[in-house]
Amino acid sequence: MSTATRTAVRDDAALQHARMPEPIPGERPTRGIPFGRLVTVELRKMLDTRAGRWLLIAVGVVIAAALTILFVQGGGDHPFGDYLQATTMPMAILLPVVGIMAVTSEWSQRTALVTFTLEARRTRVAWAKVVAALAVGVVAVVFSFALAAAAHAAAIGLRGAEGDWTFTWTALLGAAGYVLLGLLQGLGFGMLLRNTPAAIVLYYVLPTGWSILGSLWSQAEKAGEWLDLNRTMNPLFLGELTGQQWAQLGTSVAVWVALPLAVGMWWITRAEVK
Repeated sequence: MSTATRTAVRDDAALQHARMPEPIPGERPTRGIPFGRLVTVELRKMLDTRAGRWLLIAVGVVIAAALTILFVQGGGDHPFGDYLQATTMPMAILLPVVGIMAVTSEWSQRTALVTFTLEARRTRVAWAKVVAALAVGVVAVVFSFALAAAAHAAAIGLRGAEGDWTFTWTALLGAAGYVLLGLLQGLGFGMLLRNTPAAIVLYYVLPTGWSILGSLWSQAEKAGEWLDLNRTMNPLFLGELTGQQWAQLGTSVAVWVALPLAVGMWWITRAEVK
């Protein structure tokens, strides 16, 4: 190799070295996205959207209408339990749609590719959705209790109603259970189907279909004592549960809440993202 050639090679190597960027000082990040940040993002997906906001507005309108009727009817002379039912039932009926859309919107709006690219561990994303749904449910339950207490107190102070604050802890547990379990059930249905209309229709049609089948077939009526979630939760509002009633409640929760969530999480980790 001639001297001119060696000089040209050295100059080219020096030029390439000069073009290389300087290394960034400090330690390199080794941890992935924090789980708390995933939960925050899932909360924003649930609530900070047009559909989520309108759904919350609809819940507020229904609750306001129910409380207004109680406040006007009979001079507002109703026990605290009636006011609590007026605040929790609309949430228990409508909030599961938030849980459904928290999952199905990823697939219907084609954001799953972005989500699972930024966080490839899909199980962590699924658990973040569960924690976010539970957080929404807890806030909704606390808000419903406070709103019911405020409405009952207003009826006593403004309408001269007789105060009746008697309410059992099991009834409070039942009111909270309706909201929280409904959210988790909606989340599970969304994970299983990944389609908003199908998940919503199935979530609301199944209880009605079960009631119709039970009225026509005695065997389905007997099975409903163990598998109908609405029926197994009713004793919570009436008083203490017997051992059999706790077993019936656990069985229905396992079938309609835990099983869809477990299978849905497994399916999400294997579903093809398009």
